[in-house]
Amino acid sequence: MAYIILNKNNFFSNLDIIANRTKSVDKIALVLKDNAYGHGLLEMASMASEYGVKRAVVQTSKEADAIESFFDYILVLADIPQKANSKTRYTINDLTSIDKFPSGTKVELKVDTGMHRNGIDMSELEEAFLQIKRAGLVLEAVFTHHRSADELTSEWFWQKENFKKVKERAKVLANEFDFGKLRFHSCNSASLFREGDFDEDMARVGIAAYGCLELPKSFDMQSFKPVLSLFAKKISQRELKNGARVGYGGEGEILKDCVVSNYDFGYGDGFLRVYAQGGYKTPQGIELVGRISMDNSSFLSEDDEILVFDDARVAAKYAKTISYEVLTSLKSEIKREIV
Repeated sequence: MAYIILNKNNFFSNLDIIANRTKSVDKIALVLKDNAYGHGLLEMASMASEYGVKRAVVQTSKEADAIESFFDYILVLADIPQKANSKTRYTINDLTSIDKFPSGTKVELKVDTGMHRNGIDMSELEEAFLQIKRAGLVLEAVFTHHRSADELTSEWFWQKENFKKVKERAKVLANEFDFGKLRFHSCNSASLFREGDFDEDMARVGIAAYGCLELPKSFDMQSFKPVLSLFAKKISQRELKNGARVGYGGEGEILKDCVVSNYDFGYGDGFLRVYAQGGYKTPQGIELVGRISMDNSSFLSEDDEILVFDDARVAAKYAKTISYEVLTSLKSEIKREIV
């Protein structure tokens, strides 16, 4: 079976860089949603805990429940709990959702400062505080999300200024509604490395921790090391003559006598079909030939196993996509091993 290797040294090296930027390991909130960006939820949670990370961010209550033993604090981005939980905080993304949270739930209010995706409008801040108080919820934090932090534009500065206004108003409202001191956070991976002097309560770090952050060269950052490497094992091989065609539709034309082997990794496992149109080659230069099938793919190789990719950023270029899609496409059933 195809398998994934997770490099602990690379992961810890990435966390070292991030902790230096946040000025404290305690300010790192590792984003573990979508099976830890395809790396494996429990595997990455256990390594993060070993490193000393105490905060995590997930998408659902199910993910939060699975990693509860590893962290002191978990933020759920898009779910509503059945009951309050001492470790887990839930995101309020819209005014209409506030009355759906059980009384006593710890919540964090997301504010739309310009992305126009999730979060209340900036003008709704006071109304949100009022409804949260009436619902008996425990408001602990206010946060936002940047839409263009990884692009060399002025939009990051515009949103940062908007959030500054939100923070100033939220502090006043927190006092008026007796919520106590609030936490504030806005930085994802890219935003953290645009900050000249990080001073928020935490940073929600995902792709940087996994070693696949890409930013314009002018940004202040260090070299991250990919954590995930993907391997596939040989199912069969055959000798083919010049002119033979491989796979569905016969699209893989053989241009000289060679050996073609079939490996146990296909689009059903997360190997995007579009790779076949982009001249995909493995890190060792082994060529993909023919269409990618549901459960297997053919390469010009005799090896018993091949390294399909060890840097999702490189693989993504063949598909004209981003490393996030490459990684999150990897099925959870693939065996993951920490080395």
